[in-house]
Amino acid sequence: MARLTEIGWEDFHALPLEAKRAYLERTEGDGMPYHTLFAQQFDRATLERLCALANRIRFINKSKEGALYLKSVLAHKRAMLYFSQPSSRTFLSHLAACQIMGLTTGSVRDAATSSEFKGESHEDSIRTFSSYFDMIIMRSPEQGLAEKMAWELSNSSRPIPILNAGSGKDQHPTQALLDIYTLVRSFEEKGGLDGRTVVFCGDLMRGRTVRSLSYLLTNFRDVRQVFVAPQELQVPADVVMILAKKGIDFEVTDDLRGAVKTADAVYMTRIQDEWDSSKGASAKIDTSRFKFGAEELKLLPKDGIIMHPLPRRDEIATCCDHDPRAMYWRQMRNGMWIRAALIAGTFGFEKTVMECGY
Repeated sequence: MARLTEIGWEDFHALPLEAKRAYLERTEGDGMPYHTLFAQQFDRATLERLCALANRIRFINKSKEGALYLKSVLAHKRAMLYFSQPSSRTFLSHLAACQIMGLTTGSVRDAATSSEFKGESHEDSIRTFSSYFDMIIMRSPEQGLAEKMAWELSNSSRPIPILNAGSGKDQHPTQALLDIYTLVRSFEEKGGLDGRTVVFCGDLMRGRTVRSLSYLLTNFRDVRQVFVAPQELQVPADVVMILAKKGIDFEVTDDLRGAVKTADAVYMTRIQDEWDSSKGASAKIDTSRFKFGAEELKLLPKDGIIMHPLPRRDEIATCCDHDPRAMYWRQMRNGMWIRAALIAGTFGFEKTVMECGY
């Protein structure tokens, strides 16, 4: 059971994100999360454990016998996928991760098909789900909802873990985990992730994946972060403040081609116009210089990689898709493995999987 019973909601909500970590770990004290809500919950040691666990799961799953073994690990558990915000990759990735580990799943993908349509509160919906399931994986357009629901459940008669699969414009911790996993795998035979330069480009102001990944990168040594965007969509002040406080080397610029020349990884993002305060506001911003195509591909170092959380529009030209440095399709598949690892770790089965005979 999570330690959220030790603190009232208002006091917990007011804490800095890093201070909340102690309340969100498993009571076994193994460093694994009970609720996964923020990128700030993960230090380097936990990230490396999850990456190793993901590698182990994907290796075991290569054989029929291994795959059947994995399906037995959490066959006694059930997971609810509560997605009130549109999603394809995040939903299917978590669903596939549950299937790999043997969990039975249920889902609500539209609040209009649940009792919330009749006026039921989020709290009552979550309590209802917890009556039938052992974990809730939730995605919501409402900022901070996963955090509030985690506190509510921890203080209920049936506490179960919540995984935040996207919360408003705020955080997307499991996407950041798959991004880190992709970076680690991409450079594991080329000297590792330490000392690399990661370039973020696109809608950095509203991209929750950028905020979460930027923080996780601070766990690695001498990783330089470069933020490329139109002024209106540039990285928000809270991210800059964290990087400055941690002494991270970073740059804010509008020169994509200049940044690409020294990049180890380029992380492209789409314009997130679903958050526009007025219809068509984003279309008025000139984004023509913030797209990755054939010319940018020529400038990217031979060992560099291109990433994207997807879905994409025209910010990465399709001519890049078959270049070996295009990592976004492998990045998407990596999400299934790291989420399977997170689910196994959340339920306390890290050691079981790591030490099995397959």
